[in-house]
Amino acid sequence: MIPRIHERTHTPHDPLSEALGRPVPIEGGLAEHTVVAYWPGLDNYTLDDEQASWTAAQWAQHLEEPLLEHPFAASPTGDRRAIFHLDVRLHPDNRDLSGAEWAEAAHRLARAAGIEIPGDHNGCHWIAVQGRPGRLDLIANLIRLDGAWQPRPPDLPHRLSGEARRIEHDLRLTRVPITAPQPASARAVPTPATQSAAILAKLADEGSGPLAAARKLIEHTAHRLDALPGSNGAEAGHHLEWAARRLFALQQDLDHTATTLLQPAGRTKTIPFVPAPPPVPGSHRTR
Repeated sequence: MIPRIHERTHTPHDPLSEALGRPVPIEGGLAEHTVVAYWPGLDNYTLDDEQASWTAAQWAQHLEEPLLEHPFAASPTGDRRAIFHLDVRLHPDNRDLSGAEWAEAAHRLARAAGIEIPGDHNGCHWIAVQGRPGRLDLIANLIRLDGAWQPRPPDLPHRLSGEARRIEHDLRLTRVPITAPQPASARAVPTPATQSAAILAKLADEGSGPLAAARKLIEHTAHRLDALPGSNGAEAGHHLEWAARRLFALQQDLDHTATTLLQPAGRTKTIPFVPAPPPVPGSHRTR
């Protein structure tokens, strides 16, 4: 479970479409338990279980409300892109999580990201969507109910990575090891496939691999640039965040290839390619 921070957007429709794997529909409720967690303050304004019948467009409207209620709220650099999007994905060989486990992971990640602060009644609107297998998307509006901009916690990528590791440990979501330790007498003779798999596994290793180290440096630099005044630093920071995201995708590809190399013939898994959904124009609908 490794988190990815997406570039902030002006509306929640594109992040919600990506979370669902399809464009946000205007009508029709979402499947049960698609939204596994949300801003705790929402319960004070709705009836019990009312959210279970909300459409995706209504959830998008809920996320967008602070932007409409506070038209002059902006980040310290004057940025109005207030929609924060984070996703985490399970390793393909991990078990399926229950709704309660997804909800626990969502609240813990929201607290690590600084968008849910216990006891804060003027916090951010946010939801957690479990709309695709093995994936959780957390979408939030960084404009608080009091009109202030929710500051980004220092070292946000490291905070999220650390919390993701703790969630994996607590829910027993360990990665399937590439190689299992064996007695010397039982060790097989290395083959080109196992040697290549070991090399790829070292490259993709999240703990000590070179790609992970480079990605963390890029994320740290992006965070520092994003905090600088002026648009140039923020723009450079956004480009670096996308570069870090591509590095993470490369790590996943290498890890999957290493796992595939070690599988017996005829048992190779094929992960289908899911195209990104087309952009959906923003729209409002009164609940």
